[in-house]
Amino acid sequence: MSDILKGLRIGFAMTGSFCTFEKSFQQAELLMKNGAELLPIMSEHASTIDTRFGTAAENLSRLNSITGKEVMLSIAEAETIGPKELTDIMVVAPCTSNTAAKLAASVTDTTVTMAVKSHLRRGKPVVLAIASNDSLMGSAKNLGELFNRKNYYFVPMLQDDWINKPASLVAEFSLLPKAVEAALDGVQLRPLIYHSFYE
Repeated sequence: MSDILKGLRIGFAMTGSFCTFEKSFQQAELLMKNGAELLPIMSEHASTIDTRFGTAAENLSRLNSITGKEVMLSIAEAETIGPKELTDIMVVAPCTSNTAAKLAASVTDTTVTMAVKSHLRRGKPVVLAIASNDSLMGSAKNLGELFNRKNYYFVPMLQDDWINKPASLVAEFSLLPKAVEAALDGVQLRPLIYHSFYE
């Protein structure tokens, strides 16, 4: 991995695809290990719902521990990101289809959507790590909108269970650091979507 991550200020936002939280935490740890500074952000659902993948308190504590900073949990806090120029790049990992739809429609009613909007005011890149069971159904139009939106980039995705969940797409989280580096150069990693069947 290149030195580009050293000192890079990354907004690291998590939304409620709880089954991918562990992968997201691992990538946050890797980004920190490679010298990045992470500003932690969680959506209202991500920070308050207990699931079989961990309690809300456990998830908050872990993100706080990884980043060494208190997690942003309110729209008011997130609004300061752009005016104070707190981030060089914003990562939403995981990004649910609900959040992607709101970003595509420029709806700002959660901590994470406000964080992205505030960050974008300075024309800086946003990297989305999609995790959704309906990405290739109802949510496809929203992803298509964001594919063509300036400053949005995606972690390459795969069909995680193409037999039982044929419409599901999940980011290949191990490619998140590379996707961040590419986005800083204005490049979208290819292939954007690939099928694990062919590996």
